[in-house]
Amino acid sequence: MTAADVTAADPGTTPEVASRKPPGVIRVAYRMWRTRVGTLIVALLAAIALFGHLIAPYGERDAVGLPFTPAGKTRKHTIFGSAKVGHDVWTRFLYGGKPILIAAVLATVLALVLGTLVGLVAAYNRGKLDDVLMRTMDVILALPQIISALIVISMFGATTILIILTVGISTVPRIARVTRGAAISVVERDFVAAAESLGESRFRILRSELLPNIAAPLLVEANLRLTFSIGLISGIAFLGFTPDPGAANWGLMINENRQGVLGQNPWGVILPVIAIAMLTIGTGLVGDGLSRAAAGIDRSKGGDL
Repeated sequence: MTAADVTAADPGTTPEVASRKPPGVIRVAYRMWRTRVGTLIVALLAAIALFGHLIAPYGERDAVGLPFTPAGKTRKHTIFGSAKVGHDVWTRFLYGGKPILIAAVLATVLALVLGTLVGLVAAYNRGKLDDVLMRTMDVILALPQIISALIVISMFGATTILIILTVGISTVPRIARVTRGAAISVVERDFVAAAESLGESRFRILRSELLPNIAAPLLVEANLRLTFSIGLISGIAFLGFTPDPGAANWGLMINENRQGVLGQNPWGVILPVIAIAMLTIGTGLVGDGLSRAAAGIDRSKGGDL
C-alpha cells in the first residue's frame, strides 16, 4: 500500500507519516542475536558443503591407510585418520555435505512452490475445490515422510531426482495447510474484493494480493521445512539409499563408520554428526528469529533473549 493509498483511506494521515513503512520481517529478524548466530552457522557449513572439496587433501575415494586408523598412524598424513575402507575422514567430510544440502534446498523449494499454490487456491476458492485439495493433502500427510520416501525409493531406485521429488512432495501438505490458514483471513479483506471488482484475473489476485500478505509465515515455514528436509535426507542416506554408495555423504558416513566409534577412530561419525546437528540448529535459530519478527516480537532494543 502506497502513501497515497493510506492518505485516501484516512484523510487525517499525512503523506510523510504514511510513507514511514515498518521494517520488513527479515530486517527485524536480523536485529536479533539468534538470527545472526544462525545465519553465521548456516553460512559456514554451507561454505564447507559447497566448496570444501576444493581444499580436500585427497580424492574422496583415495585410500590413505588401513580402515579406522587414528591420525598419525596412517600411510599418508591425515588430520582425523582413516574411515572405512581406508578413506581419509577429513576428505570424505569435505566432500559429503554438498549432496545433502543441495537436495534439501531443492526439495524445500519444490515443496514451497507447490504447497503455496495449493494453499492459495484452496483458501481463495473454498467450497468443493477446497475440500478436494485439503483432503488430498491429509492423505499424503497421514503417511510419515520417512516411510513414504523409503517406499518410493525402494521401488524405483535411489536417484537424486527421485529423492528430491519424494521429500519435496511429501512436504507439500504441511506448507499448504500453513498457507491456507494464513490466506483465509486475507481473502476476506476489502482490497481483494476491490481487485475482483476491477476484473483482475485469479492468478494475479493470488500473486499480487494474497501472496505478499502471507509472506512472513511462509518464510518461517520454509525455514522449518528446510531443517526437516536436511534431517530426512540425511536419514535416508544413513539407511544406505544414496545414488552412489561409494561417494561421500554425511549421512552415509555415520552409517559406514559406526563400527569404528568404539576403540578405533570415531571421527568418521563425530564430524558428520556435528555438521548435521549444527546445520539444523543454525536453520532453527534463523527460523525462530523469523517467527518472532513475524509475530511482532522485537527485543533488540531491550536485549534479545
